[in-house]
Amino acid sequence: MTVAAAQLGPVQRHHTRSEVVERMVVLLQRAASSGCELVVFPELALTTFFPRWYMDDQAEVDAFFESEMPGPETQPLFREAARLGVGMYLGYAELAATDSGPAHYNTAILVERDGSIVGKYRKVHLPGHADHEPRRPFQHLEKRYFDVGPEGFRTYKAFGGVVGMALCNDRRWPETYRLLGLQGVELVLIGYNTPVHNPPAPEHDLLGTFHNHLVMQAGAYQNGTWVVGVAKAGTEEGVPMIGQSAIIAPSGEIVAQCSTLGDELAVARCDLDLCTSYKTTVFDFERHRQIEHYGPIATQRGAVPPGS
Repeated sequence: MTVAAAQLGPVQRHHTRSEVVERMVVLLQRAASSGCELVVFPELALTTFFPRWYMDDQAEVDAFFESEMPGPETQPLFREAARLGVGMYLGYAELAATDSGPAHYNTAILVERDGSIVGKYRKVHLPGHADHEPRRPFQHLEKRYFDVGPEGFRTYKAFGGVVGMALCNDRRWPETYRLLGLQGVELVLIGYNTPVHNPPAPEHDLLGTFHNHLVMQAGAYQNGTWVVGVAKAGTEEGVPMIGQSAIIAPSGEIVAQCSTLGDELAVARCDLDLCTSYKTTVFDFERHRQIEHYGPIATQRGAVPPGS
């Protein structure tokens, strides 16, 4: 299948949903003209990265969230995708009704080529902090504004293969890829919003772009899967964000990459059968994983998935 990593340039606070959707529709159309069957958009694609501000008015926070998908402002994106016969991965802030009241999730959905939603993922590894830290040049309040996704990592039969989803900080954790890999994943889709500057550890700043690709390439190779990582990039509300949106093969090789910090497509032909070469040899989990010899740490909560 042909896949497009649809990087977005900065989305400023004054930009409306409709304005952002117009940009995304243009990327969809360009991808379709290149023969793409799947377009992958970034994390929190519809708004600016609002966790960079401390807000104590819940109504102000909720204005960044979607209570339905598609909604009136996002319907044109779904309608155009269905017209073009192109599927998509879309990251956004979700306000969900639950039995215990409203829940706030950093969410991604998988949309098939007919416009139907076939999968939903809610972010598990929430980075940052929960309380206001005035000494920072900008905040990273995901722990304040989002609930941890309760469903964990799941795969979906879609686009002729086995597809999994993750979001931003999830890409840094080997558990993300391994839990999906144990379910036979062949294509992992990841949106991210990553600042160039890391206030708690500025010594990491020069390595940020290296680390971005390192974790995705390792996850791809060690689990025999394609990985598509897509950024919202550029200087957003005064905060520089990294780009480097990339499509990575099961070999760990980058086969396509964006070269700007704006709206851009990176396109690659992804042969899902290439996963077989790795899943049946060096990373044949059933033959080569020796869980019983991993030691006491492997019995701790979350170390080894049930039934693995």
